[in-house]
Amino acid sequence: MATPLADLIRPTSLEEMVGQEHLFGKDSVFRKTISRNIIPNMIFYGPPGVGKTTVANIIAKNTEMLLYKLNGTTANLDDIKKVIDDSKSVFAGKGVLLYLDEIQYFNKKQQQSLLEYVEKGLITLIASTTENPYFYIYPALISRCSVFEFKQITKSDIKKGLKRVVDIKNIKITNDAIDLLAGSANGDMRKAINNLEFLYNALGEDKKITVKEVNEVVPKANISYDRGEDKHYDHLSAFMKSLRGSDPDAAIFYLAKMLEAGDIVAVSRRLLCSVNEDVGLAYPQLIPIVKSCVDTALQLGMPEAKLPLSNATILIATAPKSNSSYMAYARAVNDIELGKGLSVPRCLQNTHFDGEDAAIKGQNYKYPHDYKNHWVKQQYLPDDIKDVTYYIYGDNKLEQATKEYWEKIKK
Repeated sequence: MATPLADLIRPTSLEEMVGQEHLFGKDSVFRKTISRNIIPNMIFYGPPGVGKTTVANIIAKNTEMLLYKLNGTTANLDDIKKVIDDSKSVFAGKGVLLYLDEIQYFNKKQQQSLLEYVEKGLITLIASTTENPYFYIYPALISRCSVFEFKQITKSDIKKGLKRVVDIKNIKITNDAIDLLAGSANGDMRKAINNLEFLYNALGEDKKITVKEVNEVVPKANISYDRGEDKHYDHLSAFMKSLRGSDPDAAIFYLAKMLEAGDIVAVSRRLLCSVNEDVGLAYPQLIPIVKSCVDTALQLGMPEAKLPLSNATILIATAPKSNSSYMAYARAVNDIELGKGLSVPRCLQNTHFDGEDAAIKGQNYKYPHDYKNHWVKQQYLPDDIKDVTYYIYGDNKLEQATKEYWEKIKK
């Protein structure tokens, strides 16, 4: 089986790497550490195709360490023990570097066993994962490793990487085609190279690759989004914050990205949450409107669901905002957690018999509708917090009008 092009032209030095300037820049701590051949135990995390495996190869080559590669999806403890046995041989040279890809698939017991070998210095571990390591990796193992984030590669950096491949393999391709390949890779260098390789093999050495051929290979909706990974939550977070920040352009972008990936349910939940948390009392009539849009979308399904959900998104993003009710609830919860307000005022209790030893007889509840403007002053909060204010009127038109009304009544 032919070796993939991405492996054939894999960079052999940090100078040949593209992207990850925060790690590979000349003045970065990471690069200075590697250049001194002081290799700590490390965890690389980030999306696929951004250079994690390549950097491990470069480190092993420069340090002359014996490199072993295992994948968490297929490896087991016996594989780890074999690496340990080999580390004791004369062939280990300057030590053994174990590169464990997809470490998140190792269970807790496997990770604990790995920790033992790391603590004894029998191996130097470089583990990589596409998941957030703080969620999936045993804390004791993380504490013994330096964690480095690999970010998605920018389009311009992917273009540099593709041009390097084109020069090495002498591939005929237009600049527009390179630009399209780079843009469609969604930050994944390997994906871009694989698409280029497919086109090169399909057309042969003599025919030039153009935009037309690239469009036939690149999917129309080439979206870097996985409902089961961190990107799912990153996009939901960005969507919610764009709604809250009253940016309709950003909100509609994240909506489109998630809907094109088929994520209707999570989007609908965020819309319902945002209209209550972020719009709230500034425009309470919007709450049933958004609920209606969500119900319609769930009945329609895609692609028609994008119509009511787009309406809801724009409405929330452009609506006046107030989190006054959310903050009032948070203040109340804080007092509850502090143990305040344990006893309900006597006038509000459901008990109508005071007992023979009660100092004050009678519930003395005042029914507001018996009084002018349907209001009468009486104590509702428990004694120890009777003067506390939880709800602070928002500065929007509706809440200020309500404030003015009640100030007039209660005076």
